[in-house]
Amino acid sequence: MTNKTLRRDAELNRERLLEAAAELFRTRGLDVTLDDVAEHAGVGVGTAYRRFANKDELIDALLEARIDEMVAMAKRGLEDPDPWNGLVGYIEGALELQLRDRGLKQVLFAPGRGMKRVAAAKSRMGPAVTALADRARAAGVVRADFAPTDVPMIYLMVGTVVDFSRDADPELYRRYLAILLEGIRAGGQPAELPVAALELPTFQAAMAEYKSR
Repeated sequence: MTNKTLRRDAELNRERLLEAAAELFRTRGLDVTLDDVAEHAGVGVGTAYRRFANKDELIDALLEARIDEMVAMAKRGLEDPDPWNGLVGYIEGALELQLRDRGLKQVLFAPGRGMKRVAAAKSRMGPAVTALADRARAAGVVRADFAPTDVPMIYLMVGTVVDFSRDADPELYRRYLAILLEGIRAGGQPAELPVAALELPTFQAAMAEYKSR
């Protein structure tokens, strides 16, 4: 077997592990082990540890890819000629990504995640999000005291609703996002909320499920 073939096989195994990890983290969060990922990928445990020294290294690689995706969303928002639509489109896109990927918020906000390349990737989000917020404020479409740091706080608040209602009503977060967006928008009339509130029995069932996680 040639060195070229060995390198290609190694890269294929790395891609299989990343795809398997993304699927497991998306559906089960970060509690899975590297052994779980290897089994799901259909590769040996030894192969997994040759590609990634530990689960944190694997998480770093996936996080970098997710942050790349979020930075691309922010840049698309800046390309939107409407500053309000650009800002809201980014926030909505980031929340939709979290809805699809159960482990994303755990990775973004988990303590102890600070590898150099991940920290460097995260630092790329700041300027893009700041530019979105500053452009919206300069255009007068958001309240004058709106700050760039309000964007991740909105993401964090509504992201909690995403996690809470993921199984009971995965679209529920859109209701509370609409309420928050009305709070930051300058002037205008309140828009009709896009999703109804949970009925009490559904809320109670969702709360019980959320507490059990």
